This record gives sequence, C-alpha cells and structure tokens, in this order.
Amino acid sequence: MLNTKMIGNKIAEARKKINISQAQLAGFLFISPQAVGKWERGESMPDITTFNRLAEILNVDLNYFSENTQSSEAETNMDLPIDSDMEQIGQERQIPIKLTAVNLERSDFSGTNLHNGKFKASPMFAANFAGSDLTGSSFEVSDAREANFDGANLTDCSFSITELANASFCKSVLVRTNFNKSSLAGTKFIDAKLTDVKLTMVDLRQTVFENCVFNGVDFKYSDLRGIHFEGHTFIGVQFDKSALNNVSFRGATLKNVSFRLPFSVTNRSYRAFQTVDFDGAMMDKLTYAALKGLLVVDLSKVIVI
Repeated sequence: MLNTKMIGNKIAEARKKINISQAQLAGFLFISPQAVGKWERGESMPDITTFNRLAEILNVDLNYFSENTQSSEAETNMDLPIDSDMEQIGQERQIPIKLTAVNLERSDFSGTNLHNGKFKASPMFAANFAGSDLTGSSFEVSDAREANFDGANLTDCSFSITELANASFCKSVLVRTNFNKSSLAGTKFIDAKLTDVKLTMVDLRQTVFENCVFNGVDFKYSDLRGIHFEGHTFIGVQFDKSALNNVSFRGATLKNVSFRLPFSVTNRSYRAFQTVDFDGAMMDKLTYAALKGLLVVDLSKVIVI
C-alpha cells in the first residue's frame, strides 16, 4: 500500500518549493483547497489521473511520489542543453526557459525573443507579449487574462488549460497554434490570419473575431454558439462536432469547408444546425453541395463561386 503520510509530505514539499499556496494548487487542479489539505495531512491521496497533472504542475516526475525517491536538482539541470560544439562559442543560441509557477502578472515581455519557452502554472494577468517572438512556446494551466499578444509570433505555440479571457491577439502570427481546453471569453482576434490552427474543446461563445482569415483551421468539440463570422474567409476549415447554434456566416467566403454535426443524425442536431445563417455567403461548389446534402440549412441566398 502507498504511504499516504509520505505522499502528503512530498506534495507539501514540492508545493512550497515552487512557492504556491494550497488554494492556488487546488485552483490549478479544479478541486477544493480542503482536498489539498487532506492530501498533505495524509488523510487521503490523489487518484492516478490527478497524480499526472499534479506532477506537471509541481514540475516533478511521477517517481517523485515513490518512497525510494529523493528530491534532486539533477533533473532540473538536465533540461539545459550542453553545446559541446566549439564552433558555436560566441554565437547566440536559444535555450528553453522554464517559468513554472512564477508570478508574471503585468510583466513586460514586449519585443523579446523567446523560443520554446515553457510557462506553466504561472499567473500572467495583463502580461505584455506584444511584438515578441514566442515560437514553439507552451502555456499550460496558467492565468493569462487580459494578456497582450498583439503582433506576437505564436508559431507552433500551445495554450492548454489556460485562462485567456479578454486577452488580445491583434495582428498576431498564428501558425500551427493550438488552443486546448482554454477559456477565450472576450478574447479578441483582430486582423489576424489563423493558419493550421487547432481549437479543441474551447468555449468561443464570447470570443471576438474581426477581419480574420481562417486557413486550415480545425474547430473540434468547441462551442461557437452565437458567434458572428460575417465577412470572414474560411479555406480548408473543419467544424468537427462543434456547437454552431445561431452562428452567422453572412457575407463570408467558404472554400473547401466541412461541417460535422456534434451529435449523431438526430432531430436535435438538425434543429441546431438549422439556425446557422449563410445569407450572402460565397462558397465553392463542393462546400455548397455538402451543405445542400444536409437538407436543413437555407442556402437560397448563397452565391456559388
């Protein structure tokens, strides 16, 4: 049997090491502070799924929780690549920088060059990343409300379980950027081109899109109810099992766009899709034919191109 007292002590030790409170740890895990307190007192322990997330947030290996493992700085040191090539001496190189559970609220990173940065469990309220090159960086389990990413290069970046409410992505470079299980309430995408972007299990009902181009974008299991896409351009876009009730594509351009209903072929899914507005939209023959085959949307005012 696992020693609950020992595991509780290790959780407390790792939590204090990254300087977060029981309440903050509970918030990152979407549980109550009382549950964390019980773990640390040895009265109960996390389930196996929670252990995985706990290890990520505390920046430890799962083996850390075993009885025979002692904490060591060796693991941290292994994260820094050692360049043995003498020809590289004197040349600037990019080193992955971890910013785990560091308070970055209102920090100014504008114009910085940070490739493959790792922001995990870090408060970043109103942080400024405007004009920065953040290629390959990841944001996990973090609070980035009202953060400014205007004009930032977010190529190959990922936002996972990150709070982005009221953040701004005006003229941002969004190429192969992934948004996964993150909150985008009030988030603004203005004059942005989204290329090969994936939005998975994201609530977009209050997200603002203005003058955007969607090229190769996948909306999967996401909630787009009530979104206005008037005048936007969609090329090679998939709406995969996403909620589209009352979405408006008035005046939009759709080329090679597919729609997969969020439920099996039932009256409920058809009724929901009937509320989508395509009046004045321009679409290629294939997209038009696929929508016409569903027999539920009004395409009488669509322009086929």
